[in-house]
Amino acid sequence: MSYCLNPQCPHPQNPDDGKFCLTCGAKLLLRERYRAIAPIGHGGFGKTFLAVDEDKPSRPACVIKQFFPQTQGAPQARKAAELFHREAVRLDELGKHPQIPDLLAHFEQDKNQYLVQEYIDGANLEEELTHRGPFAETQIRQLLDDLLPVLQFVHQSRVIHRDIKPANIIRRGQAGTATGQLSGQLVLVDFGAAKVVTDTQLPGTGTVIGSPEYVAPEQTRGQAVYASDIYSLGVTCLHLLTQISPFDLYDIHEDRWVWRDYLRGPAIADSLGSVLDRMVATLPNQRYESALDVLKALHPGGIPPALLGGLPGVGTPPPAIARPSPSPQTGASRTVQQPPTPKFSRVAPLRSTARVPLHTLTGHRDAVTSVAFSPDGKTLASGSEDLTIEIWKADVGKRWYTLTGHEDWVTSVAFSPDGQTLASGSRDQTVEIWDLKKGKRWYTLSGHADRVYGVAFSPDGQTLASASRDRTVRLWDLKRSRELATLDGWPDWVRTVAFGPDGRVLAGGCRDGSIRLWQYRGDSWQLWRTLRADDTDIFAIALSPDGSQLTAGNRRGNIDLWQVNSGTLLETISAHSGDVLSLAFAPDGNTLASGGSDRLVKLWNL
Repeated sequence: MSYCLNPQCPHPQNPDDGKFCLTCGAKLLLRERYRAIAPIGHGGFGKTFLAVDEDKPSRPACVIKQFFPQTQGAPQARKAAELFHREAVRLDELGKHPQIPDLLAHFEQDKNQYLVQEYIDGANLEEELTHRGPFAETQIRQLLDDLLPVLQFVHQSRVIHRDIKPANIIRRGQAGTATGQLSGQLVLVDFGAAKVVTDTQLPGTGTVIGSPEYVAPEQTRGQAVYASDIYSLGVTCLHLLTQISPFDLYDIHEDRWVWRDYLRGPAIADSLGSVLDRMVATLPNQRYESALDVLKALHPGGIPPALLGGLPGVGTPPPAIARPSPSPQTGASRTVQQPPTPKFSRVAPLRSTARVPLHTLTGHRDAVTSVAFSPDGKTLASGSEDLTIEIWKADVGKRWYTLTGHEDWVTSVAFSPDGQTLASGSRDQTVEIWDLKKGKRWYTLSGHADRVYGVAFSPDGQTLASASRDRTVRLWDLKRSRELATLDGWPDWVRTVAFGPDGRVLAGGCRDGSIRLWQYRGDSWQLWRTLRADDTDIFAIALSPDGSQLTAGNRRGNIDLWQVNSGTLLETISAHSGDVLSLAFAPDGNTLASGGSDRLVKLWNL
């Protein structure tokens, strides 16, 4: 059969020797030599076909990838066309490796772009798993020995594959042995999701690419690194060992992989198990630095020379990916004149202290803008400029899971008093309400005219306060999902807001450095007291559980500790190397958590 490549053709099947489609009249041969014979895959911007090269007497099989931008919007089409062209460049460079498909041609015809690649004759590992069942330990070791040198070659070429999974690993032929060893060479295919790393690249949040079951946590935030491929290869091995979906091999409640519970055959040797565990570690810096390091761990007595044959620069790690410096303050630079502010008396602190944190939690890829303890003190939530909310087990300092959904920086997070709900504010001008039992978004509160910088629950959990760059604090009825009141008249952007323990005191911090305390009297909120320790932005405020103390974090990296009733500044703590963007008291009032633009969360013993 000859298959028509016109995307709009209603009847693409044609005779084997046809030159033009009998239905639409389109040419059936690309460049007068490549004939598509059957579709084998499709995506949002094109299709993939099995084809033959009629220019050669043997008519060898090949693969045609077709890109048709006219079916997409202009901006999306331009981006996709650029990615398609980059794939051609990558394949041309990488295809010289015997375990990566060779690029045969790249051209445009009839306003569509095409790639023609070498066809790999064989079954992929997902198909192999289906027909043969779970892999044995020896087969996993054989797989790693076969693919890790390929991965090292790819990374040394400054490329991150980003979609390693069983379906993208093909074994040439179907040869096997009586002992179960599979002798066909493994080939890594489908570099359409691959990413080229440049010398000056900053791994900012980008497009999330890859197959969800195998994608590393940082890659879900659009920040793939070389170690992301090592993670995906490790998860591939776990799936092949168990024939269980990777989603089911990780226990989110215990925050660990439980793949050993699903092994059907003999237990895996500790030497291999520890290697796999490190490959699939949650944080990139907990994994191996390179594919070559994984090989070294698998062969502690020395890597067999046959595994490294032809690999350039053996012993040289992949080129480094530049890391971003700590981000500047949350929000844009000032573009309006500050209004006049009243005079404030300043009270010198009793002492200045350099404390030592109990834990330092790492995992966010950008500034930590907000932290909050759950009511039982066991869970910590942190929001970040990387658009995510991380949920941590505070007592052991380990990450639990991640919430995503905001379209801009997450600026604030707060737990409800019962610990079942989380509220988050964002530069996207919304407040999101999250159901923590299900680990997903519940509903959205909209109404602010500018960025939301702070959120806080009332002690009874019925009301939420949100502070905004629009110089207001809004109070929301959470039962009815509607606005209750607006507190306005603030002299500048309101960066942060917090309730006192009785729900009748509310504190807000401004860009002009002032802290304003409001009291609920009768049936309305009235301004009660104004505090100031410095003329710099107040990014975070937290009231102690008994309401007697207030902490404020500012642009200079300091935390000011105030006595509420007297308005006395008790202490200034030198806390972070950048802005202090978030503060939260533990329920017992003895521990304070702070998050800063230095990408650190610190816990302080007060």
